[in-house]
Amino acid sequence: MPAEIRLFLCRSDNYGVLLHDPATGATAAIDAPEAAPIEKALAETGWKLTDILVTHHHADHTDGIRALKDKYKCRVVAPAAEASKIPAVDETVSEGDKVKVGNLSANVIETPGHTLGHIAYWFHADKLAFVGDTLFSIGCGRVIEGTPGQMWQSLRKLRDLPDDTEVYCGHEYTATNIKFALTIDENNPVLEARAAQVQQLTEEGAPTIPVSIGDEKLANPFLRADVPDLAADIGMAGEPAEKVFAEIRERKNKF
Repeated sequence: MPAEIRLFLCRSDNYGVLLHDPATGATAAIDAPEAAPIEKALAETGWKLTDILVTHHHADHTDGIRALKDKYKCRVVAPAAEASKIPAVDETVSEGDKVKVGNLSANVIETPGHTLGHIAYWFHADKLAFVGDTLFSIGCGRVIEGTPGQMWQSLRKLRDLPDDTEVYCGHEYTATNIKFALTIDENNPVLEARAAQVQQLTEEGAPTIPVSIGDEKLANPFLRADVPDLAADIGMAGEPAEKVFAEIRERKNKF
């Protein structure tokens, strides 16, 4: 039976996500930005929280863990490199480990850059990837603890997932990301089409995710740092992709 997803906003612009296995009844929250919206989504669906899968240690992804753990006695899975900064951890995971939510199985992918121990969960059979704050639709996370080189390699890992993988990220930043992307890659027809789609979704009050890896590869400038035409457009023809990425990220920081 295919996985079921419930997507909802937390805090001001965080996404809460519930992943449900209908065969076993197991349900995981991907991160826990705050407890109340997650509890509301559980009540609306009738699902019981069995797991919390944590991508990284930042408070806007972990503040709800303690209350949810106390109420539901759920298992908390977290990146091994950041477990000491995350509350109530039961199990730690690293690159190549597998995590099961009922019968649903994920591969753990280490994606350092935003934080040093950041991870993503790729449910390959269900064509789902939960990427936290590493990759956003038409954007990527700030490089806070790592280096631009680490972040670029992490983004390449995610870019290499199958094109039909549906990506769920940690924040609703797409409209702002598109405004910036158009300053970098203004002649990209795929980006222009995505901009029109996102404008419509935003007007409807609808989420702009999930989005496929295949679409992001064509429209997200942070995944296109090794495309010669893009490098030339920003005056970096012939430069290594890592340097091109670092320049794009620095421009976004100042945007």
